[in-house]
Amino acid sequence: MLPGARALRAAGLLRPPRAGSRTGAARRARCGPGQRPEGRGAALPAGPDLRHFLRAAAVRETGPPPETGSAPGAPKVYLETYGCQMNVNDTEIAWAILQRNGYARTKELDEADVVLLVTCSVREKAEQAIWNRLQHLKALKARRQQARAPLRIGILGCMAERLKEEILHREKLVDIVAGPDAYRDLPRLLAVAESGQQAANVLLSLDETYADILPVQTSAGGTTAFVSIMRGCDNMCTYCIVPFTRGRERSRPIASILQEVRMLSDQGVKEVTLLGQNVNSYRDLSEVQFQSAAAPGLSRGFSTVYKAKPGGLRFAHLLDQVSRIDPEMRIRFTSPHPKDFPDEVLQLIQERHNICKQLHLPAQSGSTRVLEAMQRGYTREAYLDLVHHVRDSIPGVSLSSDFIAGFCGETEEDHQQTMSLLREVRYNVGFLFAYSMRQKTRAYHRLQDDVPADVKRRRLEELIAAFREEAARANAALVGQDQLVLVEGPSKRSALELCGRNDGNIKVIFPDAELEDAADCGAPGRARPGDYVVVKVTSASSQTLRGVPLCRTTLSRAAACR
Repeated sequence: MLPGARALRAAGLLRPPRAGSRTGAARRARCGPGQRPEGRGAALPAGPDLRHFLRAAAVRETGPPPETGSAPGAPKVYLETYGCQMNVNDTEIAWAILQRNGYARTKELDEADVVLLVTCSVREKAEQAIWNRLQHLKALKARRQQARAPLRIGILGCMAERLKEEILHREKLVDIVAGPDAYRDLPRLLAVAESGQQAANVLLSLDETYADILPVQTSAGGTTAFVSIMRGCDNMCTYCIVPFTRGRERSRPIASILQEVRMLSDQGVKEVTLLGQNVNSYRDLSEVQFQSAAAPGLSRGFSTVYKAKPGGLRFAHLLDQVSRIDPEMRIRFTSPHPKDFPDEVLQLIQERHNICKQLHLPAQSGSTRVLEAMQRGYTREAYLDLVHHVRDSIPGVSLSSDFIAGFCGETEEDHQQTMSLLREVRYNVGFLFAYSMRQKTRAYHRLQDDVPADVKRRRLEELIAAFREEAARANAALVGQDQLVLVEGPSKRSALELCGRNDGNIKVIFPDAELEDAADCGAPGRARPGDYVVVKVTSASSQTLRGVPLCRTTLSRAAACR
């Protein structure tokens, strides 16, 4: 059962939004070690003074900050991002907030006054990478302390939410800890840290979506961008830590999403990926008139652990509106749950030339018994029926998936069923991992992590081998075909080649050569990042296509010539 808000509050994981506040609980902070809780008789820490809040108020406004650079002597912040694309987006949000509050960005670690690590907790390996990084920063912080130029270190994101106490107490190295719903509080937390105290805010919020914060794109001049549309997850899969580190599902108002996509279009961005932990369960309740909207049905044969949620503008409506903004901008979305693919979404993808014919359908396992233990809400048969329905609805669709090797109680027969599913579906892209048990999850409390590590590794290697074999066959079917490629830049292996991705999100490499422009009678020219190029595929591997470029074109023209 999905824990209710009352249970989460009782566990100290959630506070309700405060009346009259835009950010609710995200603005309130938890006390650091050695501090008494706020209340009658509590000693107040020596935090930021009045000048700090006056300075912050002077630069706080809605929308992106002016591009005039930071004031001389502004504290410099260095940001590192680990994990998924949601963390990349969180980095952009955190930087937008800090920039508004007078901080400068640096790409040089040695000149930073503040180092912030945006972290991941999905697997143990991801957390170990952070602990290793902190050991490196420990030496740097000691050197800076000797030079009387103190370095402040902060842990942001999912690991901060999951391991706040351990992070703060371990060697007293970290100065601030901020969970995914507490980025607005970063200026205050850093001000407290300036006084020599540790500070933390890891409270989850029922309403925080950062809707009024337009992220500062960290890849200036890039051809692609990510737009967060919702946060949190209500699915409660037994293996997954996300509901406990990112909280309950809440969707960003559609108006703010459309505003950001229009801004990106004006900046020349040619591909936008809509982001969310469960992106296709989007449900906007920000306007009264939205609350009477009809709820779409689930994919056939799928179920949820929660009751159907009435009302709200749904993902099909958002996808429709986003795709109308710029006919030359590709639209993708990730990561969806297979249960939330009603026919209207599939039909829209098939009809719109700028919505990529590529879907991520995370299976996790090919065994119905394991899927039930994972609390995924579907059987192997229902998943395969969905795959067939998707391919019938969207001819030529490219499919990707996630798989976990060695989940609790997985037998050799279960593993072979996953192998057979991989071969039967023949995915173009795959994300495969050995199971890593996470505290707080239902599996941690109810199941046993009883598959030995060496067996997990062996099964994972077998899954990867099967995936690569089938992906190579799927990609080989594209040899001889023309593919429309969005150019991203030079190939990493050769300055004489360009790299981009086709509609199916498969990497395509081709020679950098003079090309005719199919949409213009002007002189030939070389393709640049952001250009669309027609490439005839000449060879394929499990991960890459290679080909020869034919001409430059536009997305609309290429669609008209199909």
